[in-house]
Amino acid sequence: MHRGYEALLGCLVAAVIIGVVVIFCHLRRKTYKIKASKRDIEVTAASVEYEEVTCKEMSIKEIYSATGNLHLSNIIGQGIAGKVYRGMLANGWPVAVKHIIKNEHAETFLREVTSLSHVRHPNLVSLRGYCDGQDECFLVYELCINGNLSEWLFGKDKNLTWNRRLQIALGSACGLWFLHRYPEGCIVHRDIKPTNILLGADMEPKLADFGLSRVMDIGVSHVSSEVRGTFGYVDPEYRHNHRVNAAGDVYSFGMVLLQLLSGKRAINIMNTAKPMSLDKMASMLIREGNVLEFADPRLNGEYSLEAFDLSLKLALSCTGHKQQRPSMEQVVSRLEKALEVSMRDDDKHSTISIVESFA
Repeated sequence: MHRGYEALLGCLVAAVIIGVVVIFCHLRRKTYKIKASKRDIEVTAASVEYEEVTCKEMSIKEIYSATGNLHLSNIIGQGIAGKVYRGMLANGWPVAVKHIIKNEHAETFLREVTSLSHVRHPNLVSLRGYCDGQDECFLVYELCINGNLSEWLFGKDKNLTWNRRLQIALGSACGLWFLHRYPEGCIVHRDIKPTNILLGADMEPKLADFGLSRVMDIGVSHVSSEVRGTFGYVDPEYRHNHRVNAAGDVYSFGMVLLQLLSGKRAINIMNTAKPMSLDKMASMLIREGNVLEFADPRLNGEYSLEAFDLSLKLALSCTGHKQQRPSMEQVVSRLEKALEVSMRDDDKHSTISIVESFA
């Protein structure tokens, strides 16, 4: 009788715990769906959250004061256009200051100011100010304290969980979607890659470096331009026809998504005789039935197989022929589905683990 009572009590406790887990999971999914349903509002009216942040012209004195006179200890990066310094504005805002030699990269400065001075979105780095000197100029951005995506994908002492990778992909896609449907004309970034995806305090992704960006007037399908961008991320069709359009950004994003899935570089340079791009490697593994070999070993198998499959198919559709590529709106929708599937699978595993612990 006593044992029967204990068994009954154990079952009741297990049932209560399982019920609590189910309710928690339901609420978490509900919260996620509410956020997802508001995403379109965020994309069309993203500037509301950033109304208090304005881009202003700054003096050389302010720049040097913020960076300790461009002290070497404050250097946090080096780009083609110049060094990047950590700084602190007089109002207490931590910033990243890009130093540009005007004679060599004046065009980069003008494009960044034009593209970012009035554009605000949670997934775009915020331009806080700029300084246009006679021989040198500066761009002052918000400081993203967790560095860039490349450091997390390829750094020895850093790693990203599966859900975090999906969240970074989704946030980056939202930033690109916002640019492509900007009311004053489609903004094509032209240099989407892991080093240009910065990570904020909560690991939220922010697209950066608009030095190659182009704005297309409403109703225009493309603009002609010399081929610019980073090897491994440039749309092959753009290399041939020199036509800049949103589809080029979709291709570059697809390459980044493949890197989030695999933890590999965009181009396999280990085989110098015949280097293979990441999309071709993924397609080959799929044909051979070895798709799981594409997954980043640092994930330790801790990912949703269904969500991984959805994400891989999406990435390959982004790097496919231009006419068959999805829009960034479609990319966002499919990544939301993959993240929801991944969260659902996590909930199932959590429930099973609890049940097994009482078995």
